[in-house]
Amino acid sequence: MAAQDMTRTLAPVVLGTDEGEALWFNNDLLTVRATSDATGGGFTFVEELARAGKVTPLHDHPDAAESFRVLDGTLRFHLDGRELELGPGGFVSVPAGVPHAYCVTSATARSLILITPGSPAMEAFFHDAGEPAGERVLPPDGPLDIARIGAAAERTGAVRILGPPPFAAPAS
Repeated sequence: MAAQDMTRTLAPVVLGTDEGEALWFNNDLLTVRATSDATGGGFTFVEELARAGKVTPLHDHPDAAESFRVLDGTLRFHLDGRELELGPGGFVSVPAGVPHAYCVTSATARSLILITPGSPAMEAFFHDAGEPAGERVLPPDGPLDIARIGAAAERTGAVRILGPPPFAAPAS
């Protein structure tokens, strides 16, 4: 009965197109659509807009699964030693503890990211390594602040950085 009572105390999460907290993170625009707090710990849900060349280091999440639904563009995923490319409609779910990384291989890409269970630590990581977005557009292009991302990962425990991006350099 306790779980049922808790569910009844949650309010629906309803956001319009330009609502949700906007963050500039890893040269991307992240829009937080639902926090762990708002979902009773069920999930964290974000939308990501990224530009060509965006890449993550090889990493894992010790306490949460991370699932991606590609809406526009193309993402290349490195999953536990193998690579695959996903376009619009593609979906991948990465269980907790599985090493992964991804990069944007199209001019831009937009995806939905579901983190389960909800992760206040992951939300803190986004805030620590990012900053409030000045506008709901991609931030000015610039070098990635690896030291800031690594420090945020260490502080929050949401992400374990396992190594550099595992992708081969693009052919010139």
